[in-house]
Amino acid sequence: MTTTTTSRGRRRAPSKVQRAAGKAAALQKPRVILALLLLLALTSVMLLDGYLRAEVGGDQRVRTGASSSAVPDTVIDGGPILSFRNGQAVSQSVPEKTIALTFDDGPNPTWTPQVLEILEEYDVPGTFFVVGSMVSRYPSTVQTMVEQGNEIGIHTFTHVDLSYQSDARVNREMQQTQLALAGAAGITTTLFRAPYSSEADAIDNYSWPVYEKLGEEGYTSVFVDTDSDDWKRPGVAKIIKWATPEDGKGASVLFHDAGGERSQTIKALPTYIEKMKAAGYTFTTISGAIQQQEPSAQQAASGAGAGAGAGAPGTAEGQQPGGAPTGQQGDGQQGSGQQGSGPGGGGASNLQAAHRTATGATLYEGKALIAAVAVAEWAVPGLATGLAVVGFAVMGRFGMMLILARRHYRQRNRKRGKGGRFSWGPTVTRPVTVIVPAYNEKECIANTLESLARSTHPIEIIVVDDGSDDNTSQIARDAALSFGMTNVRVIRQENAGKPAALNNGVRSASYDIVVMMDGDTVFEPDAVHQLVQPFADPEVGAVAGNAKVGNRNTIIGAWQHIEYVMGFNLDRRMYDLLRCMPTIPGAIGAFRRDAVLEAGGMSEDTLAEDTDITIAMHRAGWRVVYQEHAKAWTEAPGSLKQLWSQRYRWSYGTMQALWKHRKSLTDKGPSGRFGRVGMPLVVIFQILTPVFAPLIDVFTVYSMIFVDFQAAILAWLAVLGIQLVCAAYAFRLDREQYRYLLMMPLQQLAYRQMMYLVLIHSCITALTGGRLRWQKLKRTGEVGTPAGAS
Repeated sequence: MTTTTTSRGRRRAPSKVQRAAGKAAALQKPRVILALLLLLALTSVMLLDGYLRAEVGGDQRVRTGASSSAVPDTVIDGGPILSFRNGQAVSQSVPEKTIALTFDDGPNPTWTPQVLEILEEYDVPGTFFVVGSMVSRYPSTVQTMVEQGNEIGIHTFTHVDLSYQSDARVNREMQQTQLALAGAAGITTTLFRAPYSSEADAIDNYSWPVYEKLGEEGYTSVFVDTDSDDWKRPGVAKIIKWATPEDGKGASVLFHDAGGERSQTIKALPTYIEKMKAAGYTFTTISGAIQQQEPSAQQAASGAGAGAGAGAPGTAEGQQPGGAPTGQQGDGQQGSGQQGSGPGGGGASNLQAAHRTATGATLYEGKALIAAVAVAEWAVPGLATGLAVVGFAVMGRFGMMLILARRHYRQRNRKRGKGGRFSWGPTVTRPVTVIVPAYNEKECIANTLESLARSTHPIEIIVVDDGSDDNTSQIARDAALSFGMTNVRVIRQENAGKPAALNNGVRSASYDIVVMMDGDTVFEPDAVHQLVQPFADPEVGAVAGNAKVGNRNTIIGAWQHIEYVMGFNLDRRMYDLLRCMPTIPGAIGAFRRDAVLEAGGMSEDTLAEDTDITIAMHRAGWRVVYQEHAKAWTEAPGSLKQLWSQRYRWSYGTMQALWKHRKSLTDKGPSGRFGRVGMPLVVIFQILTPVFAPLIDVFTVYSMIFVDFQAAILAWLAVLGIQLVCAAYAFRLDREQYRYLLMMPLQQLAYRQMMYLVLIHSCITALTGGRLRWQKLKRTGEVGTPAGAS
């Protein structure tokens, strides 16, 4: 049977398939780029979240016991406020009977609001040295600090000991914290307190260059001369005692509003404030203390010869420290020396003299940082929840497969006991039709026909050449002649796709049962006979055979071999018992001819015509079963590019088929059974779980690098162990050699990731639209007779 073709020389208009292929090719590159952008976004969000939590780039080193020989004595013996004027270090103390309450390590969503509430209640200002990563996570708390009249200082972005860090890292710690403050409260600041610092006499030769550098850039470094040691949680009484200055002296007093459990600090603070006020003390901020020591900021500026601002010694009014981003203006007023007694006092602006209003690029970059952190704060916990759900689904699937696969095997291979030997019914011996769709199969078609020549079951063979241009049809005729096969018909048609080729074969079939196979597949001698036996049961409308990878002696082939054995032996056994088999494989499957015709034949609506017709059979009320003893050998893709192409078509086609039959979810009867049982299982186990399964690997790599390598690797090995158990059981059921399982760890590291990307790519294609044509894979013809293939 042949079809007419257009005359030579006339240009043929593009076919529907060609137009669809062109559209798909045009959209392919943007989809790949979109998939890569999504992966990049996920990675960026996780790295940002890890950086905020000091898991990425964290440095827990703290220097102790270093010499201070290079530090000037005037600094070591000076007060807790250190600035630089004209390159000279200037130390200042807090005036007598004055307390500058300072709080480190915040903001914290639990403790900082309670501290702010106490300060507001007692009309007392505080100076908060904030960690930039915490500012970006809790911006509203910082905004409240500023609105209440408290002063803000920098405590670095990730709370690292700067004496160990490079100049670039020091600049980054300062600049990122300034951006966080700009985004959170619209300000930057000139105050700085180094993490792990204490009194000025603790400055050593390693930290001193850092203070010099920051001082030259306009920062005022703040130390402690009275430490409550509240982080030790010694009890309320001791916190109050240790925070009390001696002999009426003024003090920069240290408390903590974050960094641990701070309930004792919250309890001690009201009593401490009442006690100090009763003793005649007043409270101020660091800028307020500086201004009390300088009766006039203008006088101080001219005396120092530097034009220093009241709140930022060594810095001209409106000028920003070198570590701060540009684009701010000064808003601190030059004070007269009058101290405001609280956040709401008339001198509030003086108490916040270190603040500068963020404008321009700094403001917008800061807001962008806050927005990015907000996304990370929402996304990463969501991803973690998704990871837990995916992990539960994966483990549940493994459990279901093992239990149901064992039950299926024992049921189908029962030789004695209750019910006697398993049987489908009377042995099916009548002839059947084998349909072989072929498109450019010159390497494989002869081997395919040779295997069918050995069939132990009477068959009619129909080879449908779908417009091949490599002489496939003639090779098929010659092979049939050489094998003495008189039961072979070769039908040639214009290229119309695999579904059209199969439909042509079904219409031309002489018998009521049709076996469908691929043109690169080799059947075992008894494959057809085993495959058609379930049709002894009148309820059975279609049968899935057991496809095996023939070219398994390469790495890619071995990976696919493991996947095929696990997929057919565990997945299909499970689906068979649940009576919701989603796919009859194109390599080996059998159908009642009338049932296929009643379903409308092999549809061209999807790229997975085998899944489409299988679901249609379910919806029509037919039972679809798996016959493990019907074995066929197929040539799997031999390169990563071909493998991607094949699996991309499969996964996208499956999504199309599920969408096409979505109404089965609300149907009644057999159609509704598949819709409410089979379809959710396919969506969960073949789409959603694989799509989100990369989270397991992403979090594993993330944990290995930034959190706990040992715990992460043990968790990964545990999951691998479970998969090995499942795979080993599948190999045992199919009597396969276990040596291929040695490739499984590498499969998990490389092959599985590729399959995930293919599925994600398919999902993007499904969401954005587009179609693909029947893609021809390059064949080598290396899969010959099945003998000894295993």
